[in-house]
Amino acid sequence: MAVELLSDQSISEALGDLPDWHRDGGHIRAEFVFGDFLAAFAFMSDVAPEAERLNHHPEWSNVYNRVSVGLTTHDAGGLTALDVELAGIMSAAAENHR
Repeated sequence: MAVELLSDQSISEALGDLPDWHRDGGHIRAEFVFGDFLAAFAFMSDVAPEAERLNHHPEWSNVYNRVSVGLTTHDAGGLTALDVELAGIMSAAAENHR
């Protein structure tokens, strides 16, 4: 199933509701900071099943208490509703671990 790219306006509107996130070319990015490594890892563990459910996997890395994330829909060649949905899930999960 093909996923449709979002317009620049749609991306801007979506980011208005996602203050943790900013646009970086064909990605949206965020860095989440937690109290310690265990909280950062718990965040990633909570998000992983949601990413699998969406079949939409983040580009992410963890160093101690920080998780850096980049989202894009590679199959579509840019940003889609999947990226916005997963960003929202990630922001909500981050709040649960701060």
